[in-house]
Amino acid sequence: MDVEENADPDRYAPDAGGEVRLRLDLAYDGGSFHGWARQPGLRTVQGTIEEALAKVTGSGRRQDRQGLGTFSAPAGKEGEVQEGWNPRLVVAGRTDTGVHASRQVCHLDLPADLLASCQGHMEVDPEQALERRLRHVLPDDVVIRSVTRAPDGFDARFSALERTYVYRICDRPGAMDPRLRGFVLEVDGPLDVELMDSCAQAAVGLHDFGSFSTPNPGGTTIRKVLKVGWRRVPRVEGDLESGLVEFTIVADAFAHNMVRSLVNACLRVGAGRQTADWFRGKVETPAREGATGPIAARGLTLEGVAYPPDGELALRAQAIRARRTL
Repeated sequence: MDVEENADPDRYAPDAGGEVRLRLDLAYDGGSFHGWARQPGLRTVQGTIEEALAKVTGSGRRQDRQGLGTFSAPAGKEGEVQEGWNPRLVVAGRTDTGVHASRQVCHLDLPADLLASCQGHMEVDPEQALERRLRHVLPDDVVIRSVTRAPDGFDARFSALERTYVYRICDRPGAMDPRLRGFVLEVDGPLDVELMDSCAQAAVGLHDFGSFSTPNPGGTTIRKVLKVGWRRVPRVEGDLESGLVEFTIVADAFAHNMVRSLVNACLRVGAGRQTADWFRGKVETPAREGATGPIAARGLTLEGVAYPPDGELALRAQAIRARRTL
């Protein structure tokens, strides 16, 4: 997962010709997706939702000259392809292959006439009509929680103040409820959760997380972690997550593989294979090596994206695009 400060080349900039910016709140089981970002020939969350948008707005899909997916209105005469709207979602946090989201946010710039056409005979506002139509055509591993008109200045990616991820682990072999197997990583033997929590605090603040991530071209691995912590979920009869070990991290943005690599490093400490000083050294002196590579994706879920008050959205988006330094 990565959220870089520099401008996204895929970002769809609306023109002034009667478009409406919509905010989509959604959730998905990432187990059968090749991540968020659309990729030719692969099932992705972005590609799946954009195809659904094309379907419910009456568009068809074709390939452009560069081989990228674009959408067009239905052909007029046989064999004739008309130019049409190109659905393009901008997401708060791109998730990697196998990573889940319970509270993801994205935005969409939709021509006002296409939005209005979604109403049909439904006696609801256009946004709710689009929401209903998307739910009808999307697969059951993607859920649209809501579709609302975005306030002025809203950018799902660049306006975000912080993102929250949670990684779940079962360290008691045989104790995990099998219904959680797609969302929890099972490890052999007990973990020292208190020690893991103590050493993880070194990650709080503005750091170069080069030991735990790789930058995008033109980007950096400098991020500001606002909160981090390990805990064992209290054992409660009937609670599916009872006894699990959870890692929660909140930051203004994340670099590629950053969270899963931090989890992997902490697990090495909790299992007694490395020391807390080793972990702190990795935070203080960025150095990428095998011991700080990413752990399995299935235990990770994006669980929240926070935004400033409406009047501060545009300023936030402008500020976050600046390249960071220490």
